[in-house]
Amino acid sequence: MAKHLSFTKASEILFISQPAISKHIRNLEEHYKTPLFERKKGAVLLSEAGILLQQHLLRATELSKQIEFEIGSIHNKQMLNGELKLGASTTIALYVIPAVLSAFRKKNIAIKISLVNRNSENVMQALIDHEIDLAIIEGKDKMADVNSQYFLTEKVIPVCSATSYLTAKNNYTIAELKNIPISLRERGSGTLIAVSHALSAHGVKIADLNICMRLGGTEALKNFILADDSLGFLPLKAVAKELERGELVQLEIEDLIINRHFYFIQRIGEENSGISKAFIKFAKNHYNFLL
Repeated sequence: MAKHLSFTKASEILFISQPAISKHIRNLEEHYKTPLFERKKGAVLLSEAGILLQQHLLRATELSKQIEFEIGSIHNKQMLNGELKLGASTTIALYVIPAVLSAFRKKNIAIKISLVNRNSENVMQALIDHEIDLAIIEGKDKMADVNSQYFLTEKVIPVCSATSYLTAKNNYTIAELKNIPISLRERGSGTLIAVSHALSAHGVKIADLNICMRLGGTEALKNFILADDSLGFLPLKAVAKELERGELVQLEIEDLIINRHFYFIQRIGEENSGISKAFIKFAKNHYNFLL
C-alpha cells in the first residue's frame, strides 16, 4: 500500500481484500497512535509518520536478507543461502547474464534468483523503489544514493537487412546518416543513449536523423530491421547469429564507434550485502574467463 498508494493495486498484489488491507492499516495506526496515510484531493499519500515507517521497514528487509545470508553461510561455507533480485537492461538480460546466472545457480542451488528485464531507465527506478537488490545497466548513474562498479563493454553496430538497398554501399559518412531511414529504440533505452552520445561527438543530434520507426526492446527492433529497408543500431551480441547467417549486414559508418559500458548499480549502504557482493565477484570472474 505504501509503495503504490492504491488500495486496489495493493489488494491485487497481496491477493487479499481491500477491507483486509484497511484493517491492517488501522491496526498499525492504533499501535503507533498516529495516521500513516493522508487523503488530499482524492489521492492517498503517506503521512510524515508513514514515510518514516516505510524507510525503517525497507532497511529492516535488507537487514533480514543479510542475516539469512550470514547465518546460512555459517552452516555451509561452500553454498550461499538467501534471495537475489536482479534487474538488467535488455542487452544484458537477454544475451549476457543468463549464462552467468546458470553457472551461479549451479554453484549456489539454495539461492532464489529472479531477474527483471526493462530498459535502463526503468531498471534504475526499480532499484530506487527497492523492487530489486542489484541493477546491471549502461553507464554510471549520477544519482546521489547509488554506487556503481564496472562490469563489461559491449559494441553497438549499425545493421540493415541483407535485402535492403543500403547494402549497395559498404561505407557511409556520418553526414549521409541524415538522409538514410533509421529505426531506433525507445526513449530511456541504453542503446539509444549510446548512439546519441556517439553521434553528438560528431555534432549530430538524434533529431537530425531521418527516423522512420521507434520500437521498444532489442528483439522488436531487430525483427523490424530484418523485414525493413532501414538502418538500425543494435548491440553486437544481439545480432551475432543473424550476421553469421547472412540475414543482417553490418554497415560501416566512417569514424563512428559506439561502445556501451555496463555497470553493477547498488543503493548506497548496501555495497557489502552478502549475496549481491558474491554475485558481482562471480559474474566478473565468469565473464572474464569467457573472454
